[in-house]
Amino acid sequence: MSTKLPKVPVVIVGMGWAGGIIAAELTKAGIQVVGLERGKDRSTADYLMGHDELRYQHRTELMQDLSKETITHRNNLDMRALPMRYYGSFIVGDGVGGAGSHWNGQTYRFLPYDFEIKTLTEKRYGKGKIKSDMPLQDWGITYDEIEPYYDTFEKMAGISGETVEAYGKRSNPYPTGPMLKTPVLKVFEEATKKLGYTPYMVPSGNLSEFYENPDGISRAACQYCAYCENFGCEYGAKADPAVTVIPVARETGKLDLRTHSNVVRILKDGSKATGVVYVDTITGEEFEQPADVVVVASYVFNNARLLLNSGLGQPYNPKTGKGSIGKNYCYQVSTGFSMAFFEDKEFNLYAGAGALGMEIPEFVGDNFDHTNENFIHGAGIRMFQYGARPIANNVVPSGTPNWGPEFKKQSIKYANSYLKVASQGASMPHQNNFLDLDPDYKDAYGMPLLRMTYDYTEQDRELVKYMSKVTHSVAEAMGADIIDTADEQGPFNVNKDTNTHNTGGVIMGADRETSAVNSYLQMWDAENVFVVGASAFPHNSSFNPTGTLGALSYRAAEGIQTFLKQGGSLV
Repeated sequence: MSTKLPKVPVVIVGMGWAGGIIAAELTKAGIQVVGLERGKDRSTADYLMGHDELRYQHRTELMQDLSKETITHRNNLDMRALPMRYYGSFIVGDGVGGAGSHWNGQTYRFLPYDFEIKTLTEKRYGKGKIKSDMPLQDWGITYDEIEPYYDTFEKMAGISGETVEAYGKRSNPYPTGPMLKTPVLKVFEEATKKLGYTPYMVPSGNLSEFYENPDGISRAACQYCAYCENFGCEYGAKADPAVTVIPVARETGKLDLRTHSNVVRILKDGSKATGVVYVDTITGEEFEQPADVVVVASYVFNNARLLLNSGLGQPYNPKTGKGSIGKNYCYQVSTGFSMAFFEDKEFNLYAGAGALGMEIPEFVGDNFDHTNENFIHGAGIRMFQYGARPIANNVVPSGTPNWGPEFKKQSIKYANSYLKVASQGASMPHQNNFLDLDPDYKDAYGMPLLRMTYDYTEQDRELVKYMSKVTHSVAEAMGADIIDTADEQGPFNVNKDTNTHNTGGVIMGADRETSAVNSYLQMWDAENVFVVGASAFPHNSSFNPTGTLGALSYRAAEGIQTFLKQGGSLV
């Protein structure tokens, strides 16, 4: 039996970047908000003794407990899905700050091409370029329309970077300058310039200098300690909801943030949501929180799963193409990289930061001609200096035994004498890549787990073949003595592939027949429900998603305020 609580104007499910931005904007406007977070509260004080690679990177201290809730995976419709029992392919944050606490900080904008991808692809190449099994669609918003929200997010987070004209016009420069250009990055810079490319410093959520944002939040500069991804930042130098937007919301006195509160379903009356039901994970008590507006702002998988378990929206059917909840799940394609080994060069690889890197714009989006290629979009060709932590990094040339004296010899020899030319490729939707509820497996609370049906496609394999030639040529230009290139894309393996940029499942668009939410992330089928996060992306670009997630969150916050005043559909 649930305990029914007093009604509030807005309840937010999840307190990461999306939930934190919504909470800050609404509470600054004087709106009372309840924020429900299934994990615990965190602050920079929790990370003072946090440079523990085993605890945080390998035993995933900051992540969702997979023994209580996970996903199941299968590669195609004919397979039985099995639960993901340990982290490999991606990591799902838990606690206040969510993935925004353990991310690396790479903060790109998507391209103008991304937001109108179907229209622009057909305009340049004809309708035959988009395969019939690729349910590609425009986003229902243009780059020019979303640009002001990008600007707001970057100023709030203090993004460090340099302007790159190939990525769309900007209303303002980045609020802080780019990070340090290390000797490692200079090797990449010189090689790519030699090949005629235009490398630039990656935009970073790790501050290059002291910064005070428009909300009055001050943060220190990055120390290049190399403990970013999988770790919280004790300096507060890494942009994190827990040190930016959430403190702003708390300061207003209008945010009631309840931790250890796991939302299990959204309540509804016809086409209107009436609130949520959540479980106190400490006591096991169940509560009903009524609200005028429900904001679903947890991770991609949890957004889709909560809607499916609550009967909100029409589940996607891969056989008919009808329905939108679970549709267009996308990942990214990280094969195509080249490992460069050097006999006579050493680098300080143990220093670094999560967004300390360089990239070239020549192979992203439609910045190159795809007329004779069997794929669309592209990949970011890049090099990062994350910091080579000792447990995770024993890189050796191919052909080296996996164990024994020769492995030890080679791992010592190349410990500081290798560099990676990476390729992060865009992911296009496929009619058979989707999310739904698993018919067999349930979580600790008896709710069906989310089932992922996903495998790489011919589009992905062709993209990898093309980009692997580019990374190999860059490695050659760097003067590498040995080059190992990953030039073929195998089947997706949920326990091995390493990219945590999941998108889709509750996609946005201008047509309610092919999308779940409009450009304000308001559900077509339940106008007082806003589903905020990367779950709204109809496809995944080659860039990290956080900047776009943040921009859409600011737009959604604006829409929620309008809805509370006048109701109805916002478009």
